[in-house]
Amino acid sequence: MSDVYTGGCACGAIRYEISGEPLFQNHCQCLDCQRKSGTGHGSYLTFLRSGVELQGEATHWDIVADSGNPKTRAFCPVCGSPVYVTFSAMPENIAVHAASLDDPTRFKPQAVTYGMRGHAWDLIDPALVKFDKMPVIASTV
Repeated sequence: MSDVYTGGCACGAIRYEISGEPLFQNHCQCLDCQRKSGTGHGSYLTFLRSGVELQGEATHWDIVADSGNPKTRAFCPVCGSPVYVTFSAMPENIAVHAASLDDPTRFKPQAVTYGMRGHAWDLIDPALVKFDKMPVIASTV
């Protein structure tokens, strides 16, 4: 087992510890991630929920993803920082925002998802695999 992944919101009201390795690490260019981030994409590490310990109370809001499935975004009610996302289509998984990690250098993107929604001005490493939509993510490592 690797070192625990830790992180949280900007003010520290929400914290997390995650044991285990990420199932998937990606930049997502879907319209929701663009709107949420205020830029061209969001960056995430997806883990099994069973390895996640959360401290603090997040505010949640639901949105229908480009896939048509609901997902729930969680952010800090104090500072407004986005912290994690859960998915009705993959209830065993949770994705944390790469910038919420205590050590963001641990984020190692593997792919770009919803590349069909990307903008020419959102320059992402062209060597990354690019999917038009979301690929199936295995729920075990």
